[in-house]
Amino acid sequence: MLRPERMSKVSVTGSRRVMPTVIEAVHELSLVHLSDYDGSWDGFDNGDPMTGADDASEKLVTVRALESTLELSADEADPGTLEEGWEARLEEIRTRINDLDDRRVEINDELRQVDEKIDRVAPFAELGIDLDLLSGYETVDVLVGEGPLEEVEAAVDASDDVRAFETFTGGDVVAIVAAPAEGADEEPIDDALVGVEFTRYEVPDTEQSPEDYVADLESRKRDLESQLEEIDAELAEIKQEEAAFLLRVEEELTIEVQQAEAPLQFATTDHAFVAEGWLPSEEYDRLVATLNDAVGDSVETEELVRADYNDEGYPTRTEDVDHGGSGGAEETTEEEKREAATQEAIADGGTTAASGDVVTMVDEPPVIQDNTGPAKPFEFLLRLIDRPKYSELDPTIVLLLTFPAFYGFMLGDLGYGMIYTTAGFLMYSRFDEDIIRSLGAIGMWAGGFTMLFGVLYGEFFGMHFLGDIVFGGSPPLHKGLQPVYANYGTTWLMVSVLIGLAHLTLGYAFGFFNDLDHGVGDAFLENGSWALLMIGVWVWIFSRHGESVKPEFLFTSFGNGSEAAFELGFTGFATEIGMYVGLPLIAIGFVTMVYGEVKHYGVLGIIIGGLESFNVLGDVLSYLRIAAVILAKAGMAFVVNMLFFGVYVVETDHGAEWHFGTSHAPQHMLEQGTYHGHEVSEVMFGGLLHGGLVMAILGVVILVVGHIVVLLLGITSAGLQGIRLEYVEFFNRFYEGGGRKFEPFGGIRSDDD
Repeated sequence: MLRPERMSKVSVTGSRRVMPTVIEAVHELSLVHLSDYDGSWDGFDNGDPMTGADDASEKLVTVRALESTLELSADEADPGTLEEGWEARLEEIRTRINDLDDRRVEINDELRQVDEKIDRVAPFAELGIDLDLLSGYETVDVLVGEGPLEEVEAAVDASDDVRAFETFTGGDVVAIVAAPAEGADEEPIDDALVGVEFTRYEVPDTEQSPEDYVADLESRKRDLESQLEEIDAELAEIKQEEAAFLLRVEEELTIEVQQAEAPLQFATTDHAFVAEGWLPSEEYDRLVATLNDAVGDSVETEELVRADYNDEGYPTRTEDVDHGGSGGAEETTEEEKREAATQEAIADGGTTAASGDVVTMVDEPPVIQDNTGPAKPFEFLLRLIDRPKYSELDPTIVLLLTFPAFYGFMLGDLGYGMIYTTAGFLMYSRFDEDIIRSLGAIGMWAGGFTMLFGVLYGEFFGMHFLGDIVFGGSPPLHKGLQPVYANYGTTWLMVSVLIGLAHLTLGYAFGFFNDLDHGVGDAFLENGSWALLMIGVWVWIFSRHGESVKPEFLFTSFGNGSEAAFELGFTGFATEIGMYVGLPLIAIGFVTMVYGEVKHYGVLGIIIGGLESFNVLGDVLSYLRIAAVILAKAGMAFVVNMLFFGVYVVETDHGAEWHFGTSHAPQHMLEQGTYHGHEVSEVMFGGLLHGGLVMAILGVVILVVGHIVVLLLGITSAGLQGIRLEYVEFFNRFYEGGGRKFEPFGGIRSDDD
């Protein structure tokens, strides 16, 4: 568990004459997250872009548009080199690509028109009537479309505007030829069909038969598609030849635009500028050395503050930073410093705005998550919610330590774990995208723990032969699905609760640490009171005080004898501990928690606190989903294997054992009567493997598909349930998120979210 990297606010003040050199030096370092000047200082305005900014921006837009047309991404080639006259080369490429793209647009437009014509003529092909016979008449009206024939004929027959008519059909298409009555309107058929559900088709303007017309259109379509292929091939050739050049131009123009527009974030006068920003505290000396090498004494660089870890991120009182000057030990409020520095700047003609360690641009520190090695990929899971605030603890390392363990504990199968690990490795090694690589690394961790617990459970794709090989038939853990190991099922309920207590207590501890800047008292009311209440409730539950109303497995799962899955001798806390430890902790925790709610909400806090107090029970019980997934996944794998191999039941002194028919058919074992000296009492299922060739083939399909389904559901159940426990139960104790991303001036391409 780490804090975000410690950040310092720095100020660079100097003459406008050296500003371009300073900008170039800071940009090359790529260390400073620039702050935006808000225009609030008298005598200072936001700077103007440097000469050439507009031209560089236009060229950058052009290059990115060309890359979009070529579907060129940054990971497809390494930037090349730029030689003299690159602008002319860029213009030549732009002309070629734009001409090809314009031609492609024209061809696609014509292709759409051809497709529309083909679609329109299809109904006429069903009629089998030449198209020239369906139009051009002066004494009759012709209409073609789709509609119910009987309703169409009835409507036309009932029309006073139609003297006579004839219909022709082909498929669902109807052609109506009607002779108008004396004095009828120009379109008597349309008038007659008002109220009838009829879709009218326009007759194509051609003398060809529908078949010939479509054939010509299909020929034109093939010609257009061939032209498109030629254009795409030429664009692909340009992409291959010019990718490195375009990426290099984009990089150079991006740098030029960033540098040219940087003054927009500065506070400037006619003669001076002030630039402020955040950088990792350990990099301050490097910044000073770089600026001294670039412009010497022409600028003044000051470390204004090293940001405290408080709720606002940026401290209301600054920490004085002494770099050999006469910096005083007295703390000054931010507003006082701003006011004093304003007066100094005005008196000095606006040239020393940042002297004296004055922050002129107030903003929160950006966040750099300081995780390396195995924990780094788990930042992806954290940022699915939000990156931590600067004032918060970064729980990435906790995700590394808990999420894969939750996942592996719930699934616990060597075979599934090997597949998860292999898939994760392929994602991590075969892709360059950070998100996919992070998912791959997380998959390897989750798969590793799934394999570890799979060995401890003695399971390989739901089969138990691994336990026979490694542990002589007695692996240290069982999932509790079989009657002989039913006590493990209830024990996992206990273990899930204990995991929840430990996880939530850690969350309250993190919350307490986060809130210490408010004072120990407030930190206790916000976090410690809840922890006391939760621990008190569960100490009482695990005690024998009132044991008659509590489930028996609370006192037997870790006790002694055959009912104990693990013989640890724990049969519950003594009645006195429940009365004199548990109940007092409940009382103290409840009273202090309610008092904290009253401080927030007034008298209403009594009701709110009373209702929310039940969360200490419900939140811990949420972790029972761990035990539920263990049993559910074990049951699904068991059913898949049972359908294929079959299962016979063996009665032992401790309960019934279920065995798969791997070496012999279950019916054979029943007829034999015993297995290792114990009675074979029944066949649960005969198994498709033992039902003949056809059934065996069907069984193989069920076996493969079934395990794939279990494998995928393992991700959605164990994965999502594990994430839920982290996000909803654990993070809610201390984590808000909402931190600003650290974006240093000089970063060309961002690979983060």
